[in-house]
Amino acid sequence: MFNKVILVGNLTRDIELRYTQGGMAIAKTGIATNRKFKKQNGEMVDETMFIDITFFGRSGEIANQYLRKGSKVLVEGRLMLEQWTDQNGQKRSKHSINVEEMKMLDSRGDQGGYDAPQGNGGYNAPSSQGYNAPQQGYNPPPQQPQPQNAYQPPKQQMPENTIPEIDIDEDEIPF
Repeated sequence: MFNKVILVGNLTRDIELRYTQGGMAIAKTGIATNRKFKKQNGEMVDETMFIDITFFGRSGEIANQYLRKGSKVLVEGRLMLEQWTDQNGQKRSKHSINVEEMKMLDSRGDQGGYDAPQGNGGYNAPSSQGYNAPQQGYNPPPQQPQPQNAYQPPKQQMPENTIPEIDIDEDEIPF
């Protein structure tokens, strides 16, 4: 069987971080996702979904450190059914997401107090495998100066107008 959910949205509240007796971090929050669509009668509708999400391990600690209410985030994980009995003795349940991977989508200045280092778009932090540091981009090794008598191949010039023109009818675009 396959159980995978990918959501992009904004956090609905600050993260609530707790630790198990074994020392594993558990961070809980909620995410709001929305979609806009047109009904059959032509009316535009904005549908918003509120989903509880849970981070485990190091990704929970990273999320708690860098994410706040309103932070934009992409989460990937498993759909879970939580069941409990409330104070009145009634059985309750809700669906939530156990986050396996996350990607922070805000830039540095978008959040008040959010000052996470950003390399290539943010952190990728799978909870099951620990924290992966952000990639800082490719830094090529310094080039050694070439002696003046070293062979250098001639530079080839690209012909101008190498980009072909494409005629696209707007009716062919699916969005």
